[in-house]
Amino acid sequence: MNGSPSTPPSSQRQSSSVPPPSERIAVVVNGNAKSVNDELIDTLDQILMAGDLFVSRRIEEGRHIARTLVERGYGTVLTGGGDGTFTVMVSDVVREAKRQGKPIPRFGLLRLGTGNALAWVVGASRVKRGTLQVDLERLRTEAGSREIRLVEAEGYLSPFCGLGIDAVVLHDYAKVKSMLARGPLRRFAPGALSYFVAATTRSIPSYVFRPVPHFRVVNRGADAYRLGERGRIVGAPIRAGEVIFEGRARIVACSTIPYYGFGFRAFPYADERPDRMSLRISVIDSFTFVANFPAIWRGDYDNLEVMYDYLVDDIDIEVDPETDFQIGGDPQGKRSKVNVRLSPDPIRLVDFYAPPRAR
Repeated sequence: MNGSPSTPPSSQRQSSSVPPPSERIAVVVNGNAKSVNDELIDTLDQILMAGDLFVSRRIEEGRHIARTLVERGYGTVLTGGGDGTFTVMVSDVVREAKRQGKPIPRFGLLRLGTGNALAWVVGASRVKRGTLQVDLERLRTEAGSREIRLVEAEGYLSPFCGLGIDAVVLHDYAKVKSMLARGPLRRFAPGALSYFVAATTRSIPSYVFRPVPHFRVVNRGADAYRLGERGRIVGAPIRAGEVIFEGRARIVACSTIPYYGFGFRAFPYADERPDRMSLRISVIDSFTFVANFPAIWRGDYDNLEVMYDYLVDDIDIEVDPETDFQIGGDPQGKRSKVNVRLSPDPIRLVDFYAPPRAR
């Protein structure tokens, strides 16, 4: 990430009309996102106030940008990229705001990346260059906001994280994207093509033959609840220290929003309670998955023999052998144990489905 904001010529700005930072929007754009190029960056540069655009090229510089955003006291911070960009920036900004003892800004999205699960939750439409001015003005003057709690894992705040086949696909996607980026198809590398190639040539074939990992999930927080058909609670509460699940599974994932990317409603009960996150464990085999794919995609598939849904707030996940782990759609490598909890403090998220801001 660039350590300082992109600053256009001063002749393009009227300093006498510049509002205080608390009323301004800072935009942090992932320069590696699918829809980001020099033309888009230049367009944003012309629309925004001087110094309000930050272009991310390397994830390691996020802390420096977060420090700048908090020190200036921006009221709204937009991330332009996928769910991974949102995860990194929100985590860095919240951490920095707490360190400085300053207010946490509200956050919003410019839908520029490949994975945009949050966009389905807050009604963010895909960015088009010709409507950027309108989109940003709408964010500034009309869009309401609501509180949302995130999943916390390994120091990151994210809408979701998981171990198993989803993380394997993301790991393979990153490898395929890097390979395609070096060839004639590089313009298509950060997109659906890489996902398709990764899934069909690497992830699915390898998963047919690899052993299904063994998981042990233990409750470390408040009472957890198993959910049955239509999200109804079944059985007795699972107390702190008790085992929630033990056995072989293809995926163990947590989320505070219903969606993965592309509108896949993977966590249909994530909105059930604001004091719990959704834990989904699946032991479904490939044939059953394919046969019921439309219902699974819509979040309508209820089969308690292969889908285990819980409401939890703090869990330990152990897995043998170690398997791939993802946070916010970004692969993190292999893990044998992780702790996942519901973040104690909510953030405010720009939401076009929320009531408009008062004028």
